[in-house]
Amino acid sequence: QVQLVESGGGLVQAGGSLRLSCTASGSIFSFDYMGWYRQAPGKQRELVAVVSTGTRATYVDSVKGRFAISRDNGKNTVDLQMNSLKPEDTAVYYCNSIDSRGHVYWGQGTQVTVSS
Repeated sequence: QVQLVESGGGLVQAGGSLRLSCTASGSIFSFDYMGWYRQAPGKQRELVAVVSTGTRATYVDSVKGRFAISRDNGKNTVDLQMNSLKPEDTAVYYCNSIDSRGHVYWGQGTQVTVSS
């Protein structure tokens, strides 16, 4: 069983920064992808950023130039540096990973609130 544990959420003013971290533990197969999703109240969960084993990263258009994803394959961690935060970034952020067998894992979520 694989567990993903997020940390780093909180309350920040618009224009501020937060860094989210996610650590995987348990019976870990090689993760092909690690990334972050978010879900705002009344909205569907959306992909924010994902990085492959080869560190190729993909971002949703709304965060390009403001967010940066990074992963440490040796430590099975994935971080999301969020800069120039906007009120519309307010959401619960979920860590996500997909292993080489196609199994999908989710963290419990961490709240990010950006005040205007």
